[in-house]
Amino acid sequence: MEYTLIPGTGMRISKICLGTMTFGSPVARPDAVRLVQDAYNRCGVNFIDTANMYEGYDRCAGSAGGVAEEILGEAVAHCRGDYIIATKVGMKVGQAPEDENTSPKAIHTQLRRSLARMKTDYVDLYYLHKYDPDTEPHAIARAMGEQLRAGLCRAWGVSNYTAAQLAALLNAAREEGVPAPCLCQPALSMLNTGALDELLPLCEERGVGVVPYQILQGGMLTGKYRRGAPAPEGSRLAEKPEWMKPLTDAAYSVIELCAREAAQSGVSMTQYALRWALAQPGVVSALVGVKRLAQLQEAAAALG
Repeated sequence: MEYTLIPGTGMRISKICLGTMTFGSPVARPDAVRLVQDAYNRCGVNFIDTANMYEGYDRCAGSAGGVAEEILGEAVAHCRGDYIIATKVGMKVGQAPEDENTSPKAIHTQLRRSLARMKTDYVDLYYLHKYDPDTEPHAIARAMGEQLRAGLCRAWGVSNYTAAQLAALLNAAREEGVPAPCLCQPALSMLNTGALDELLPLCEERGVGVVPYQILQGGMLTGKYRRGAPAPEGSRLAEKPEWMKPLTDAAYSVIELCAREAAQSGVSMTQYALRWALAQPGVVSALVGVKRLAQLQEAAAALG
């Protein structure tokens, strides 16, 4: 495994980040606990990503979430210091006003709930999971400054922000005298390159590290889907098609290009797509969601 520092911090993270969105279902609790522990012990992956909303395939709009955080807390209970843990706030997890978005009250309330579920005193990185149109950037920056000073989080970042939204937040943090968001988590893959236009150049200019998600596009860039063939059993398309990008002719053309270039490079499609993501400007780690250790081992081998 290769490691790097989160910009502006002393935190050393693996260049592969393990995602936990499917913890609970389809990755059952005992398997998920084992996966987190094996990720570190067998692959050297110390960077784990979760969110207050994650509850696997059982997720529906506004449901309470918390399942993945509880599982992660169990997995790291006796070795918390070995891991860099990121969680998120912002998606709807209930009916109260503080159960959605990133108002100061939501940040205060949801961070403490996340810590309680994970049975930890702090989170290493706290992401704003989505842009909040109802809370101005200075109020968010001040609220995050309070959590940093309280020691409940060591650093913060954003997910699903545009370049303009991130620039406004960076400026607000500077004006408020608050440490700037240090990581940005956009969707990015060979099938979704929009973040390359403005967001990644901004992150590189302002010293914000990038940790892209959906780099395998729900398995579309792993080689499991073939033009004209049915969805393989156990695949995301078979189990949760509403979480998938449409498999259009244009998508298949990119998939087939990835397959050819991977073959020419002597690596699997998964490894080629991962290397592509890690080679983009400002990317410090790539988020990978897996069901089995073997899938994580294949991804880790891309760094060899």
